[in-house]
Amino acid sequence: MSRIGKLPVEIPAGVEVQIEGNTLTVKGPKGVLTKTFTSNVNICKEENKLSIKREFDSKEQRSLHGLIRSLVANMVKGVSVGFEKQLEIVGVGYKAVQKGNSLELQMGYSNPVLLELPKDVEVEIPVPTRVILKSINNEILGDFAAKIKAVRPVEPYKGKGIKYAGEYVRRKAGKTAK
Repeated sequence: MSRIGKLPVEIPAGVEVQIEGNTLTVKGPKGVLTKTFTSNVNICKEENKLSIKREFDSKEQRSLHGLIRSLVANMVKGVSVGFEKQLEIVGVGYKAVQKGNSLELQMGYSNPVLLELPKDVEVEIPVPTRVILKSINNEILGDFAAKIKAVRPVEPYKGKGIKYAGEYVRRKAGKTAK
């Protein structure tokens, strides 16, 4: 049995969980999340815990067991606490500005890059070189953070580009003069 899949998911106070067939709805102080899962995995509610049980022991079911448990745990955590990702921008003249419902990145290209914000993501820019993303949905948040990072990935020689806060970038030595 999956080591992650067999762990129960604790439901904190103030969070309501509704199970209708294969659809799970989680309501909390931060918002509401709904997701439909595969029909071969059962989500059971017991007092203040959720447990995930699989019907069959096929390879596909075993692989989905831990994944579904992690998705359910992220839904519960998202509506109760929320998720946050911080990005750092390194480079002379590189900066981020929020303009309405979009994020404008000036990353050394001839034109600024405009990225439309997903509906569940909030952006804070305390300093032009730091972007803080907040959301209740971890999937949308991670996807949007990856899109921002892809605008200018960190290069290994000078370390210029966009990286997650605390991310280690292995540096390479440049050319040596003779």
